[in-house]
Amino acid sequence: MLGRHEWAVTAKQPNLDGRVALVTGANSGLGFEVACGLATRGARLLLPVRNAERGTAALAALKARCPTALVEMLTLDLTSLQSVAACAADVARLTNRLDILVNNAGIMAPAQRQETQDGFEVQFGTNHLGHFALTYHLRPLLEAAPGGGVVTTVASLAACKGSIHFDDLQFRHRYSAFGAYQQSKLANLLFARELARKAGEAGWNIHSRAAHPGWSSTSIIANGPASALPEALGKVERVLGSAVLRVMGQSAARGAEPLLYATLAPIARDGDYYGPQGTKERRGQPGPAHVPAAALKASTAERLWDVSERLTGLGW
Repeated sequence: MLGRHEWAVTAKQPNLDGRVALVTGANSGLGFEVACGLATRGARLLLPVRNAERGTAALAALKARCPTALVEMLTLDLTSLQSVAACAADVARLTNRLDILVNNAGIMAPAQRQETQDGFEVQFGTNHLGHFALTYHLRPLLEAAPGGGVVTTVASLAACKGSIHFDDLQFRHRYSAFGAYQQSKLANLLFARELARKAGEAGWNIHSRAAHPGWSSTSIIANGPASALPEALGKVERVLGSAVLRVMGQSAARGAEPLLYATLAPIARDGDYYGPQGTKERRGQPGPAHVPAAALKASTAERLWDVSERLTGLGW
């Protein structure tokens, strides 16, 4: 008999033949591994990418890993609410339902403050508001899925140290690279839990969960804090960062398992949070994760939801 977590490392279960899944940030790292996990189980994949060249390379790698994969590429720039709406419209032209949505793409701690095309601090705007808007636009397709579409939003261990700075959400007055990152990841967790609560109360045919990958070796360091350093220092930062993640953390493939667990495990519950079960949740088999106190406050979740609706101009 399989143990509680062993389903995550069996490549064929559950069977997803006929299911449609969309994964953001699937051109590398965690998103790529989640996409492979879904494709291996038979899902038809919709992969929205910002960079066509990287998307094409990822598609080739995914096909090499899973030759039978059914994959269609789309264009999505989460830093633009217009692009988010256009991508959702493209999805609606390709399918009449969406069984799985994995809100995975993210930006981590750029050294200098940046803004999205809509004027939001880039981490809050991309990691949270972009996915908030994407989920909103895809809601009719999610509700059309038999049994209800599953939305898995990827948070981070960084959420444990985060707080929502309602007096300065965009970090205009005093920018903190990791403070803004922690805020965006806490916002991801609050959004996932509040979506589950609202869906349950309003009878929306949607299931919402959250997950984090622990310490996983991906390109997020290279694309985040190391990218703004001089070339030599940036290379050192990338090498050291990757080495630390390898020694104290786990691979991207293992980091993707809690995300797949939250999405697919029969015992995964709406509103719950999943991550690795090892020391300090940095690595290990997937299972329930610790929910930080800040993510348990219903008043914070409701306020963030209201602010997010106002900033995006989208009323659920």
